[in-house]
Amino acid sequence: MSTADAVTRETAWLKAYDFSDGLPALLKADGGPFDVVQAYVPRTGAQRQSRLYVTRSNLRVERFGFNRKINHHTFMLRLYWPQSSPSGQAESVQRDFDTAVDAVVQRVSGLFMDKTHGARFLSVAEDPAAIDVLFGDPEASILAKAELTAQITYQADDQDYTS
Repeated sequence: MSTADAVTRETAWLKAYDFSDGLPALLKADGGPFDVVQAYVPRTGAQRQSRLYVTRSNLRVERFGFNRKINHHTFMLRLYWPQSSPSGQAESVQRDFDTAVDAVVQRVSGLFMDKTHGARFLSVAEDPAAIDVLFGDPEASILAKAELTAQITYQADDQDYTS
C-alpha cells in the first residue's frame, strides 16, 4: 500500500460536492467559500483569493501482530483568507473566515455513520477523535495588511495490510 497518494485522496474528498449529502461545498464554483482547494502548497500562492492547501505533517506506520501494518496520516490544512470584504470592515472579514472554517470542519467530520471520506480511508478524524483548529493572530494580520490564517489538523488511518 502506498502512502504517497494520501494527500491527493484527502484533497479529492474536500473538493467533492454532492448537494444531497448535506455536507457544505468548499469551492466557490460549488457555492463554497474557497477560491482554491488543492493538494500541497505552491511556490507562490494566488493573492487576494481564499485558499485551502492540504498537506501532511506526520506519517506513522504502526506494526501489530506478526506482519500487519497500518498507516496513520496527520493532515494539516493551511487556510488563507484575504483582508477584503464588500463592507470593508475587519470584523466582517473575520466572521466570514469563521464561517469558512466551520464549513471545513463539517466537511472533515464527514457523513453520519461514514467516517471513511467516501471509502478513501479506513477512518478520518476518529483516532484520536479530534480536529484541532489553530487561528493566526487577526490583529497582527490586520496591522500587517496580510491574510487571516488558520491551520486545521486531524488524523486519518488507511486500511491495515500485510507486509
